[in-house]
Amino acid sequence: MSTYITQLDVSLHEAEEEKLQSQGFKKINVDLNKGAGGKYIYIWYKKESRTAPITGLQVTFNDDMGVGLINAGYTKINKDLNAGAGGNFIYLWYFRGSGEYHTPIVEIDVTIDAKSEAHKFLQNWERLDCDLNRGAGGNFIYAWVKREKQTYICDVSATDSYGSDTEYFLEGYIRVDEDTNRGANGAYVFIWYHQTTDSQHALRDLKVSTNDLHYQSLKQQGYTSVSVNLNEGTRGNKVYLWYKKRGCNNPIKAITLLLNTDVVQEYKKAGVNVIDRNINLGNNGHTEYLCVYQ
Repeated sequence: MSTYITQLDVSLHEAEEEKLQSQGFKKINVDLNKGAGGKYIYIWYKKESRTAPITGLQVTFNDDMGVGLINAGYTKINKDLNAGAGGNFIYLWYFRGSGEYHTPIVEIDVTIDAKSEAHKFLQNWERLDCDLNRGAGGNFIYAWVKREKQTYICDVSATDSYGSDTEYFLEGYIRVDEDTNRGANGAYVFIWYHQTTDSQHALRDLKVSTNDLHYQSLKQQGYTSVSVNLNEGTRGNKVYLWYKKRGCNNPIKAITLLLNTDVVQEYKKAGVNVIDRNINLGNNGHTEYLCVYQ
């Protein structure tokens, strides 16, 4: 009988570790404050076969990001993953869903270095895009999940406000929990996507345009654009995400936003396509690349 991740929790000190261990939880032995000081913080999970599986896992780094999650029925683990380190207030949220866009999670893990990150994609892991040390310095730390079946990206979208978050979550979208305007003083812009286990419905290609020439070229090549400017509210270039549903035999399995440019070569070595166009082009924001794994 298959077992799934059915419960998640976080420990902030030894007493909580002992309590979770006594309740049958297993610890991911990676300090979420690695390199940043602060408390020793760990993710704990429980795997069972007779309890509804967790299918959705999101991360928030501000209060506004949580409103849509609350309205859509997500459960917040009310323990700051940056506690004591002085960075953003980071929280994990989880959801138990069913249907085409909700595939059970069977494994969860955490990485703290570039090489481990890159090879996770080869093993069909999916990255949560918020650095769990966000704003605190230290290592780039990411949570990862593996699902019961191979999933594919079948739809992409973007938002430049929080007004439609509830609707997106209720429709089964996954939010890429990093702002494409990171550090640029613009709107909070997020990429969203749907997953499916049916490779026939998968997107076949993703591109990024950062100027009018790129925009017209992709349009002429038959790509479809996502209407939201990923640089909305900044003085930088207009940046758009484009996709194709046909024309390539390799369905897209995963997408991620890369902020740690030191790992670009590791990603490329692992076969992850790093789209070499800075999403924050033309402003003083953080360099960000969209990555695609097929």
